[in-house]
Amino acid sequence: MHAEIHGHRGARGLRPENTLPGLAHALELGVDALEFDVALTADRRLVLTHDLTVSPVTSADTGPARAGDPLFPYVGRPVGALTLAQLRTLECGVRLPLRPDDRFAATQVPVPHTRMPTLGAVLGLVDAYGADGVRLHVELKSDPTRPDLTPDPREFTELVVAELDRHDRLGGTAILSFDWRILRIARELAPAARRYALIELDTLESVWLDGLLLSDFGGDVPAAAAAAGGTAVSPEHVMVDEEFMRRAAAAGLPVVPWTVNEPDRAAALLDLGAAGLVTDYPDRMRALWAGRGLPLPAPVTACRAVREPRGGPSPARTA
Repeated sequence: MHAEIHGHRGARGLRPENTLPGLAHALELGVDALEFDVALTADRRLVLTHDLTVSPVTSADTGPARAGDPLFPYVGRPVGALTLAQLRTLECGVRLPLRPDDRFAATQVPVPHTRMPTLGAVLGLVDAYGADGVRLHVELKSDPTRPDLTPDPREFTELVVAELDRHDRLGGTAILSFDWRILRIARELAPAARRYALIELDTLESVWLDGLLLSDFGGDVPAAAAAAGGTAVSPEHVMVDEEFMRRAAAAGLPVVPWTVNEPDRAAALLDLGAAGLVTDYPDRMRALWAGRGLPLPAPVTACRAVREPRGGPSPARTA
């Protein structure tokens, strides 16, 4: 069988999440897909962050972007209310756990003085590594229950698709979202790109599913995901059992559970027929794959100069 290893937020268990060092580490370990999260700033720039408000766990204030900035400190403020210049002051390379049982604090190697990257900078990094065989999994952070924190889904998707297209990356990209409005818009704007319908137990309501009602599908999540425009379904791993896999097969969708960090659970999901696993620890999954004789994605090392994207350099590229 063939199953893929997807590096979650780069390799969150090993390096700071959604950062250039973290993504580079995942590439150097070897992954089939590089997953990361994108949000939109006040000045319409695309940046990597998981949270719609600046997280006190992954970010720390270092100082204001300008003297007397009334929005400083920035931690805790909505990402969409801050500019790129303000967000770029944040320290994003040192995890600051709020609880002593934070499982990543013990395994994540800090990389001090790391800043929040733009999507353009990430695409430049991937190009510098020559990682053409690594698929980019771009999760658009959109919460339809919090319109005060969430950008317009069409504008957001248009900006992401345009940036990927400028870098000639649409063919090697998947668009991911829990907000299935994004899937519908992405199908229209970039029909060739893969679309992963993310789902968890807390997002089974119609507001998350672009107006679809699971009851209209007999509770069949994969069938609903296919109707929403998904080309794959990516559920929280606790949702996956034989019945879920049977329904996904009937809908014609591969299943890629998240976030799977324990080898025993990973092995069980592989036995169920998962097409890939999203993990914070690509190293653990590589060991499992090797033990099972499964094909391993090749590690990638930096090997070429960065190409200029179509249309010339952009502010996002150089940020």
